[in-house]
Amino acid sequence: MSSKTSPVLAGAPGSCCIKGVQHEGTPVGKVIKIADVETYVSEPPADTTGPKKIIFYLADVFGPLSNNAKLLQDYFASHGFYVLGLDYFFGDYLDAHLQDPDWESKQGAWFDLCIKRAQEPTKKWLKAVREIYGDAKYCAVGYCFGAPFTLDLGANVADTNLVATAIAHPAFLTEDHFEKLKKPILLSCAEHDPLFEAPARHRAEDILAKNHSSYLVQVFSGVEHGFATRGDVSVEHIRWAKEESARSIIEWFKRFTEPSSSGAQKSGL
Repeated sequence: MSSKTSPVLAGAPGSCCIKGVQHEGTPVGKVIKIADVETYVSEPPADTTGPKKIIFYLADVFGPLSNNAKLLQDYFASHGFYVLGLDYFFGDYLDAHLQDPDWESKQGAWFDLCIKRAQEPTKKWLKAVREIYGDAKYCAVGYCFGAPFTLDLGANVADTNLVATAIAHPAFLTEDHFEKLKKPILLSCAEHDPLFEAPARHRAEDILAKNHSSYLVQVFSGVEHGFATRGDVSVEHIRWAKEESARSIIEWFKRFTEPSSSGAQKSGL
């Protein structure tokens, strides 16, 4: 993880991270163990051609095995990617603690524990995935809690063969995360996000621009932190933002994983 002395840009998860709506749908992936960590695996259509492409799905505090997360991973897989969501919470998700009357005073310690507990198993998991899938093109997307893990992967690319990253409504980010980033990044942001407010977002943009990074920043009006994974799809502008965020992320990844002859779509303009 990044230096604790670096200025904070995205804060620790809070009450905005537990709000949201469960989405309807039946997941089509499977849960297996990779390096002794439960992992949601969603595979591309059988007729997918071209180079093998992998997405590391780094979940928010509800984990990769929640219905919403599974459906989102299935969407990414439907576009030709193998999508792997490791359960770095080991079944200890935020929603299991919300009924505790003393939770507010305990949540900081729980987040610290989760970050520490995830470090070594995640490294072993990444190594095992590389052994299974071999010389593929790898991308990483992180939501909320998963954002710093994503940027760390984008900074330490020798271990992952990573080609692109994306984050949505992030938590736990410092300036160092952006300073050290070596790979392209898409930031999918909410207009109303107490964890990643406009001045912090602008500072992240300044760092990326200074370093001549490849980046795209999108800000969706009228939505809050969590919209991309837990937004209320019965509200038209929230549903559109959620779907457009996912579509943008998959198109961003296609840009860096597909041969130019087939990956670049002619606009007709």
